[in-house]
Amino acid sequence: MRYEGTVYRPPSEANSLLIQATIGCPHNKCTFCQMYKGTRFRLRPVHEIKEDLAMARDYYGDGIYSIFFPDGNTIIMKTDQLEEIFLYAKELFPRLQRITVYGSARYINKKSLADLQRLKAAGLTRIHTGMESGDDVTLERINKGVTSTQIVEAGLKLKQAGLQTSEYYLVGIGGLERTREHALESARVLSQFSPDFIRLRTFVPVPNTPLYEDYHQGKFKLLSAHQALQEIRLLVEHLECENSMVLSDHVSNYWDVQGMIPADREDMLASIDHALQIDEKRFRPPEISRL
Repeated sequence: MRYEGTVYRPPSEANSLLIQATIGCPHNKCTFCQMYKGTRFRLRPVHEIKEDLAMARDYYGDGIYSIFFPDGNTIIMKTDQLEEIFLYAKELFPRLQRITVYGSARYINKKSLADLQRLKAAGLTRIHTGMESGDDVTLERINKGVTSTQIVEAGLKLKQAGLQTSEYYLVGIGGLERTREHALESARVLSQFSPDFIRLRTFVPVPNTPLYEDYHQGKFKLLSAHQALQEIRLLVEHLECENSMVLSDHVSNYWDVQGMIPADREDMLASIDHALQIDEKRFRPPEISRL
């Protein structure tokens, strides 16, 4: 397999075969992200991707059960190309159970429902999509390139196509100024399409990003540990999803908040309340992650 640059994957894809289908991110303008800065976005030729799949089969055998195709927003590839890649992967790996990609609402919405249904039939099972926030003010400030209406449209389309949706909520990305609006608007948006997974990530400023500079200039106020937990509590309290799993599966988070909405809501709120009783000094400083 041939890799270019740093390859990023969600923690839940730790046991997946990683095959780069795209290089970089087609948007690459989010003010908090430095993952693909300095990388020109491009699609890898289908024949190269298939060659890498064949190399993986020769190296690992045909027992692969999960494949994740990075980089950012692989869903942007033409439906015919993705279909060809997925079908070839299933041919090489007869035990394959899961194929996943990254895809933001902006690029998901470029696909028709029929396109997404074709991809599901070809083997696509889940899309990891970083909404970050459902608050339009916050989305504009972080230059996400998408609105809350578009996020809902994409979520409903994925659900109709039968594809699992793994949504990412970025705790604290609204700053102290909009922490309440960020949580409540995100709960409103998520409740409209009930994603299969709501994955919590806590914002930590990363050098060489515009939001990092705003933080150091005092223009952006980070949430303390307790404030971040209070924001999560507000989100969980107001989620009206049907069978959505909330997960805190990232090292940036202060506390393991996990459970189904609505079944485990009260247990999650009780767990957060317990964490809020712990001296804040025992948590990491907000500007330092444990990565």
